[in-house]
Amino acid sequence: MIKETVFKSFDNTESLESMLAERIARQLQDAVDQRGQASLVVSGGSTPLKLFQALSRKGIDWSEIFITLADERWVDSDSQDSNERLVKENLLQNKAVGAKFRSLKNMFATAREGAAMAAEHIANIPRPFDVVVLGMGNDGHTCSWFPCSADLSQALNSESLCEAVTPGKAPYERLTLTRKAILNSRQIFLHLVGEQKLAVYRQALEQDDVLAMPIRAVLAQTKTPVDVYWSA
Repeated sequence: MIKETVFKSFDNTESLESMLAERIARQLQDAVDQRGQASLVVSGGSTPLKLFQALSRKGIDWSEIFITLADERWVDSDSQDSNERLVKENLLQNKAVGAKFRSLKNMFATAREGAAMAAEHIANIPRPFDVVVLGMGNDGHTCSWFPCSADLSQALNSESLCEAVTPGKAPYERLTLTRKAILNSRQIFLHLVGEQKLAVYRQALEQDDVLAMPIRAVLAQTKTPVDVYWSA
């Protein structure tokens, strides 16, 4: 059984997004004040969009903040399925328009071919990452660490910043940050919404088989603080 991390429960998504945006903004500004720069890693999907919008309105030194993605589908950046598009339309707006975004997608035809260039592109982002915001699928995946993927062990055990992954069930080849990259951070937030996600999270705490539920690679470690923000 995995020891439960810090768990914060909210009555509604608006309260969660407001509080989490404030916490992220404060930690990023503290990093800029202390070290001159800050770094933020975010996840795609529909869950964080309102969080991105709330964060984009925070009056912090965005020009000194680097942003990249925890994972990306290998599609054009203007595709409806692109995480980069979601970040540009929802986070890199308002006061955050001047942040330094580093894309994972590049001109190579496949993620496997493009992985080395992607690693070079994000190598200058300040590390440890100051803040990492993760989501979780109903199968217990996070980033693009899919239990159905033959590439899962590589993503979890690689020394590289990122690896190409082909999910067994989800669409598109992906590029994902590795476990080593994600855990090389000062703070991880796991952002969950809905009763089903809460049930999956509780299930993840019951066992320690990382390959069955890769979110355990984040929850079971003690190197990096993990705070769970959940609302119904």
